[in-house]
Amino acid sequence: MRLTAGIDAPVCAYLPVGVEPGSVAGLDALRATGHEVLLPVVPDADGPLDWARYDGPDTLADGPLGLRQPTGPRLGVNSITRAGIVLIPALAADRRGVRLGRGGGYYDRTLPLARPDTPLVVLLNDEELVPELPAEPHDVRVTAALLPGAGVVRLGGTN
Repeated sequence: MRLTAGIDAPVCAYLPVGVEPGSVAGLDALRATGHEVLLPVVPDADGPLDWARYDGPDTLADGPLGLRQPTGPRLGVNSITRAGIVLIPALAADRRGVRLGRGGGYYDRTLPLARPDTPLVVLLNDEELVPELPAEPHDVRVTAALLPGAGVVRLGGTN
C-alpha cells in the first residue's frame, strides 16, 4: 500500500481538535517537503467538505464546530479527487476499516468522492484502534491507521 503522496499530488489533511492526533507542525513538515496541503472547510449547508490550501498557521481562522480552517480561496469539494493521500480524524477505527467520527457526517459525504486507489488513513492514539465497530451501509472504509506506537497498520479497506 502506498502511504506517501507523490510530490505532485496534494495531501488532504486536517487540523486536530482537542486531543486528536496531528499538529500544525506535521502540516508544516509536509509543506517543507514540497507537498501541497489541503485542509477541510465546513460548508454553509450540509454536504461534502470544501477544501482550501494550507499556507501556514498565519493563514488560519476560526471556523464552525470549533475548527480552524484556511482563509484562502475555496477549491471545491472535488479537490479530494486530486489527493495522493487523505489523512482523516477519527474517535476510533476497527481492523475492518470502519471509522467512528464525531457524528456530523461531513466525512461520510466527502470520502466517497476520493479516487478508489487513494489511501484513506486515520490518525489515532494506539488505544483507539479497536476490534470492531458498528458499520452503516454508507460508511466508507479507511485503508490504514497511523498510530504512535504501532506505526502504520493496514486495515480492511473495503466498502
